[in-house]
Amino acid sequence: MDELQHECGVAAVYHLNSGEISPLIPRLRRKDKTLIDPATEDPVVVRNRASRLVPGMLLDMQNRGQLAAGITSYNPERLQLIQTHKDVGGVAEVFRMNHEDRYKALMTEHAGQAAIGHVRYATCGKDDPTYAQPFERQHIARSKWFSFAFNGQLANYIDLRQELLQTTDFHLTRETDTEILHHLIGHELSLNPVITPVELLRTLAARLDGSWNIVFLNARGQMFVSRDPLGMRPLCYAHEGSLFAAASESVALTHLGFAEDSVHNVPPGHVVIVDGTSVKVEKFAESPRQAHCFFEWIYFANAGSNFDNAGVYLSRKRLGEELARRETLTIADDVIVVPVPDTAKAAADSMAFQLKVPSLEGLIRNRYIGRTFIEGNNRADKVRMKYTPLPEIMEGKRVLLVDDSIVRATTLRELLALLKSRGRAKEIHVRIACPPIIAPCFYGIDMSTVSELFAPNFMSGNVITPEEEQAMADAIGADSLRYLPIESLASCVGLPSTTLCQACVNGVYPTLAGEQMYAKAQEKAAQECENGGKCGGQAWETRERIYV
Repeated sequence: MDELQHECGVAAVYHLNSGEISPLIPRLRRKDKTLIDPATEDPVVVRNRASRLVPGMLLDMQNRGQLAAGITSYNPERLQLIQTHKDVGGVAEVFRMNHEDRYKALMTEHAGQAAIGHVRYATCGKDDPTYAQPFERQHIARSKWFSFAFNGQLANYIDLRQELLQTTDFHLTRETDTEILHHLIGHELSLNPVITPVELLRTLAARLDGSWNIVFLNARGQMFVSRDPLGMRPLCYAHEGSLFAAASESVALTHLGFAEDSVHNVPPGHVVIVDGTSVKVEKFAESPRQAHCFFEWIYFANAGSNFDNAGVYLSRKRLGEELARRETLTIADDVIVVPVPDTAKAAADSMAFQLKVPSLEGLIRNRYIGRTFIEGNNRADKVRMKYTPLPEIMEGKRVLLVDDSIVRATTLRELLALLKSRGRAKEIHVRIACPPIIAPCFYGIDMSTVSELFAPNFMSGNVITPEEEQAMADAIGADSLRYLPIESLASCVGLPSTTLCQACVNGVYPTLAGEQMYAKAQEKAAQECENGGKCGGQAWETRERIYV
């Protein structure tokens, strides 16, 4: 509801020189629309079409970021051995996918047997083309000429930045942790041009705190994809015959045509190393504990994805079942369930099925707005542009409105007013398929500051009471409000609670830098309140820049 945003998605593809041409490589069409048999083409030309798979993979992960997209391809037959194209915009915009001739020209220019790609939402850095990824570093030495893309967020970014600026000759031109990684990787390659991926990542692991999945490609045609030791963000790979691919979401691989049993998770603390002839999985760091972000399953990931042995859709279905099990509203003929589009639909449908009441789309979302910046400060106007309530569905009904989370509650407050005025609902009972968010995320999710969060302004502890829930309901204009309890999360996701990061709902961070940043965030919020700033129930009411 509050448009939580994620720090990106990554993709990689490599057509090996060994083996037959992969049947998954795109086939060309003649002018009469008939397909050309790849066996009649130059094998090198066919292998270099592997890079054409990347835009489609990124499109499958557009849910992970709509701010920018990019690709770096490797082609040993090209003067520019590795070459990058990136820009601000959605995947279709960046790759000109709505203009066939422009798209084909772009894909021809960036043809390569290996490529990496990225979709971006910024939790760190500006809305600027220079912040788009991949980041490429050109060098006269092929081993030092590389490009990489990054999914995650470094919790110790500020410390690393200060260290680099104070103790080295480095200069940072952007306010983003990606540039920190860029410098760290470049520095290690300068010290040892033949450093192995395992050695490089082992060095990085000793310095980095947070989540940091990396896809890397250099001008020697060497690629690796790696997952941080905590496994916070998902990363999957597949290898069939001569084709290798990796992505933040499994659905991006199965849509290419890989069999489901060929898709694997990159284990935390491991790297998949790919060159022109082989694919190897190696460990670069111990993983004493795992901290998979639970929000991947309840909000961020594509509903068709499955990673870390837990399916996204089934997880959301179980959330709805748990909401139904805890429902206290007296069920009668005038009760309906309405999901807030789109990620809450699976939970809402499941909840309605268990309660034996209709699940109806009483709220229609304008899916063509995209991530558009709207001028002005009238949030109600923005909500009206984005959502259309259907009075023919809700008039005179007691509505169980199901959403996946509440962060600031600013949009939800306006939406509830809209549902009552235009939707003419008799009652609205909000049900949230997530516990109260009480703390910011420092690992790749834009969750605001402590003072901007909704729930902490009403809660005296980390466990919400019925009285506090009702106070929240009154504040946003709902008849009642119920959250899912923390103890239900693990069973709904389908993983042990010890393997999940739940810091945003329990305040327990899996890394030292996270703990330190949370302590500073709490201190800052307390100071703002003491100095007459936003505190109590006022902090969540304003948020100047709104994307819809």
